[in-house]
Amino acid sequence: MTLLTTWPESGPETVVRRTSEPAEIASALAPLGVRYEQWPVRDDVPADADSDTVLTAYRAEIDRLTAAEGFATVDVVALHPSDDPGFAGKAKAAREKFLEEHTHDDDDEVRFFVAGSGIFYLHVDGEVHAVLCERGDLLGVPRGTTHWFDMGTRPAFTAIRFFHEEDGWIGSFTGSGISRRFPDFDTIAAQYAEYAEYPA
Repeated sequence: MTLLTTWPESGPETVVRRTSEPAEIASALAPLGVRYEQWPVRDDVPADADSDTVLTAYRAEIDRLTAAEGFATVDVVALHPSDDPGFAGKAKAAREKFLEEHTHDDDDEVRFFVAGSGIFYLHVDGEVHAVLCERGDLLGVPRGTTHWFDMGTRPAFTAIRFFHEEDGWIGSFTGSGISRRFPDFDTIAAQYAEYAEYPA
């Protein structure tokens, strides 16, 4: 279940919107220029599948989106819990790279979740929109949109990334500190099951 939560930028004390309905999520994000859609999931693709397997499985969808939007580069990024002693440090470094508010000046940020989950926080027009994306969700954040991403303290996801620029991910950080004022991935994930059982 995907979940969209919207607060005023002043803080999370007031919830402006909370919904798990895909049509409502798409409708709420569309005026922001944010693409949200769901692709059919491939049950024969394991969560820890390698890049070639993922790209082959979703080739039809990738080709359709690439042709429509003119993407130059498509790749796969994955991070899953491991018994490797270095996993905690690797996970912390990966999380901190995206946790502060930033923009992309020359590219959109488009991700399709093959497995696992993560939260994109969009800071637009005086509001913060937290989009909890899960398997089957595609989210496209337009260039210039202030946002951040949280994968949690124990990341578990596989995602296909689309880039117009061959240089890949380049962020311009705002230095605002706003991301520290809103519930993080772990907090929202902890509330997730309760909302799923007792939706507002």
